[in-house]
Amino acid sequence: MLNVEVTAGVVEYDEIGSGPPVVLLHGLLMDHTVWDRVLPLLPEGFRYLRPVLPLGSHRRPMRPDADLTLRGQVTLVADFLDALDLKDVTLVHSDWGGSLFLTAYGLDRRIARQVILPCEAFDNFPPGLPGKMLKVAVRVPGGLRFAALQLRVGLLRRLPFLYGGMVRHPLPNALMHRWTEPFLRDPGVRRDVNAYCLSSFHAFNAADLIHATEQLRRFTGPSLVLWSPDNKVMPPGHGRRLAELLPNADYAEIPGAYVLSMLDAPEAVARHLGAFLTET
Repeated sequence: MLNVEVTAGVVEYDEIGSGPPVVLLHGLLMDHTVWDRVLPLLPEGFRYLRPVLPLGSHRRPMRPDADLTLRGQVTLVADFLDALDLKDVTLVHSDWGGSLFLTAYGLDRRIARQVILPCEAFDNFPPGLPGKMLKVAVRVPGGLRFAALQLRVGLLRRLPFLYGGMVRHPLPNALMHRWTEPFLRDPGVRRDVNAYCLSSFHAFNAADLIHATEQLRRFTGPSLVLWSPDNKVMPPGHGRRLAELLPNADYAEIPGAYVLSMLDAPEAVARHLGAFLTET
């Protein structure tokens, strides 16, 4: 893994290839490996970067005074692009929807194209049954740690309020152990996640989130909304709504996949994403 220093701390990232940069993001309690099945299928001629955001599976805790509110996390994504001096970036969103707010916060100057897989949008925050579970867990002392331990039990994580609604096919134990190990092992990582969750849920305002999402209408670069209509966590209607907001967007679907379509249908995701990259 490579690393780069931003205001909040050190961010690890993986990089492969050369050419125009494509930055692949991930969600809460997962890391860059969520893209492992898709990456080998993507076209050559691009520089693929996969940062590990401080969302629970990162191995380098942020600074104790880091701003890890929702806005702080969005700023961290912009700082990552700045620190590597990336230009004409294709930004790929998945699960965590905070990065959609880069336009609303005036931080999208390095982004030329966007691809939006199922993710939090509008007032769907935290999303679906897993989000409701998270909102309860974070308010109970030790609740998040208990939830992370449940994710290590195959039968339990298939429940709809854990990963049953996130991915259609069972996740390997090794992958889930990888994603939960930093959170369970390192108090600094737990501090980071608690800071994000507690501040974000405390400041939750549906009208503000909807307004921030709708600022995507100011983003005029090519966009692809690649939604999974069969998932029950990110509403199917939100995909089409996002495509209608963006002035220069195409809309496509991955039938049969859930939120993490790159795990459920990597070939289909790679086909759509690869075509978008080469055609735009």
